[in-house]
Amino acid sequence: MKNIIIFGAPGSGKGTYSDAIVERYGMNHISTGDTLRNEIKNGTEVGKLAKELIDKGQLIPDELMIKILANTYDRLPQGLGVIFDGFPRTIAQAEALKQMLAERHHEMGVMIELIVDEETLMERLLRRAQIEGRADDNAETIKKRFEVYHNQTEPLAAWFEKEGIRHTFTWEGSKDQMLANIFAFLDTLK
Repeated sequence: MKNIIIFGAPGSGKGTYSDAIVERYGMNHISTGDTLRNEIKNGTEVGKLAKELIDKGQLIPDELMIKILANTYDRLPQGLGVIFDGFPRTIAQAEALKQMLAERHHEMGVMIELIVDEETLMERLLRRAQIEGRADDNAETIKKRFEVYHNQTEPLAAWFEKEGIRHTFTWEGSKDQMLANIFAFLDTLK
């Protein structure tokens, strides 16, 4: 299986769909959110810095994320493909990821873009905040995260388009239908 970059706004289902893809295809999964939350939980210096930035709705500096990502990637079993969940978020990160993979004689693979309307995203994130008790998911911070996404991350979709690896999937009210569409596409890559 090729590497997969799962891409979308906060709350679009990147983690949910990544988990389903991992279960079906047996791929490795790198979630930058989970990786950062582990750093925060363990109280590392990186974790303290990450918490401060996340609580403000800001992105982690590229050089820090790329270092964490490369270390995580190198520890995974090779040959299964990797889902990158929550990374890259900027063109600079995408170029750095492409370079990091090329140094290992690997390719980026495909980008799966999850398109979900903002009202649905807000409802999901507020519900997740209540269920999981996530302090980084409150209405004010979510709005800041949407602004950061629209200004810094969303333009990356055009970069993936130029690379010829962008594939979009639009939410139509059903997780099962979205997943069926993604699986149908991924089955063509085998």
